[in-house]
Amino acid sequence: MKFVQGDEAAAYGAIFAGCNFFAGYPITPASEVAELMSLELPKVDGYYIQMEDEIASMGAVIGSVWAGGKSMTATSGPGFSLMQENIGYACMTETPCVVVNVQRSGPSTGQATKGAQGDVMQARWGTHGDHEMIALAPNSIQETFDTLIEAFNLSEIYRNPVMVMTDGEIGHIREKLVFPDPEELEIIPRRLAEEKIDIFGGERIPPMIEFGMGSQVHVTGSTHKSNGMRDVSTQSVHDELVRRIYEKIDSNRENIVRYKTEFIDDAEYLIVSYGASSRPAYGALENLRKSGLKIGFLRLITLWPFADRIISETGKNMKKIFVPEMNLGQISREIERFVTCKVIPVSKIGGIPHTISEIETKIRSNL
Repeated sequence: MKFVQGDEAAAYGAIFAGCNFFAGYPITPASEVAELMSLELPKVDGYYIQMEDEIASMGAVIGSVWAGGKSMTATSGPGFSLMQENIGYACMTETPCVVVNVQRSGPSTGQATKGAQGDVMQARWGTHGDHEMIALAPNSIQETFDTLIEAFNLSEIYRNPVMVMTDGEIGHIREKLVFPDPEELEIIPRRLAEEKIDIFGGERIPPMIEFGMGSQVHVTGSTHKSNGMRDVSTQSVHDELVRRIYEKIDSNRENIVRYKTEFIDDAEYLIVSYGASSRPAYGALENLRKSGLKIGFLRLITLWPFADRIISETGKNMKKIFVPEMNLGQISREIERFVTCKVIPVSKIGGIPHTISEIETKIRSNL
């Protein structure tokens, strides 16, 4: 057991998950992830590299995976923007890896030391083209640790990059972290091809071939056939490839999506929140319930793929849905797609998290 920051919990979680390679570039408020990885990775025969920028960091992570590494990086706002092209490359080449984004205020440099939740749409739509994405949002130090292990497992199962969307608040608060017995953890190993097969087709999630295994493999971000060879002009080749990359996640959303609900059975109103904002949101819920208001709580742990089924089913019984988040309503607008009741953003920006009373007052004034 240790008393640690969220950034440190992310690093410890990655190491417990078997991460043996980290490439990154310092950026507030994510630098502590890199700092701890630089100290701990050599102890487990891992490798730490500080790259010249975030573009190179993401490229190094991808390259290390194809050489047999279990790899991640960590960044924040501007760095996350720089990584997007290579995140798209990781999606197209089906490269399992983890990106921790300790979100901060933006746009641009914004408030470099202040937390925010303004990158949740960028996590889904930051790179161009059609693809799905897996993004998780922990709300505590313990859950950050646990989420890193889950992120690595999901990346290996679906051969896709996984985003862990913490923020400056979760990244820098300190709480108790209880380390599990490593032997009791379920760590998903990389699925490698046992013989020479096409690793970009043949089945919805094909196994990988790593460099050095003795088989030739062509890895390209261009449209390619199931054997990896480029074909950028045939419509059916592109259609088959990209639909498969999309559907391997979309068809498994019920296996991926996680959330927690409370008090929804008798609820007439609903609070939906995630990450740092869900902590004061739950305090407001408790006060409102004590005063007799029939209000429920839904915390999104998986941001992408979106929890559309539970949102749609729960929303049918609600008069209004309130969404506390540290942006100007990014998830609020996504919720509106799946419900017919009124969705009211409870937005706060500027680097200061919500207070319980702010959320409670906003809800009472809109009943």
